[in-house]
Amino acid sequence: MNCCVKCGHPTADQIPLGDSKFRQVCTHCGNIHYENPKVICGALVTWQDKVLLCRRAIEPRYGLWTLPAGYMELFETMEQGAARETFEEAEAEIDIEKLYCMYNIPRIGQIYVLFKASLKDGKFGAGPETIECRLFAENEIPWDDLAFPSVQHTLQHYFADRKSDQFPMHMETIGTRIDETG
Repeated sequence: MNCCVKCGHPTADQIPLGDSKFRQVCTHCGNIHYENPKVICGALVTWQDKVLLCRRAIEPRYGLWTLPAGYMELFETMEQGAARETFEEAEAEIDIEKLYCMYNIPRIGQIYVLFKASLKDGKFGAGPETIECRLFAENEIPWDDLAFPSVQHTLQHYFADRKSDQFPMHMETIGTRIDETG
């Protein structure tokens, strides 16, 4: 960032008083520009014994399968963000059951939050960011065509947890695609 979003003057890389990290600080008004992680909200949506996946019509990972999710908007809760993204991507209304998975992804500055949810009335479709949506049984999951490690991890947790009918909250840090364990 070269210019202040508040007044338009140049910024400089400085350590603000009371801080320990370099930040972009406006040379005119002193406004500190913080770069913070983005929150991704989504849902693992189930219907009967299947899960809802969306095939991406946008980059990154065009054409690959994902859970409905996206960036949280200002002034909404994580639950509202997950429900909104599910409706936008899968034209589906959901009942959120619980917070299910949370992933720290520090290499790209994201926090990925997924709720366990059920599909209302079994109705869904493909929104503008989606090529197609489908319900998949465990043996039908396109494991080699999943868009993100967080999707793979969440599905693995879900199918393992389903065997015991216990769905604890899972929290992990995901590293690079080569070393997904962090």
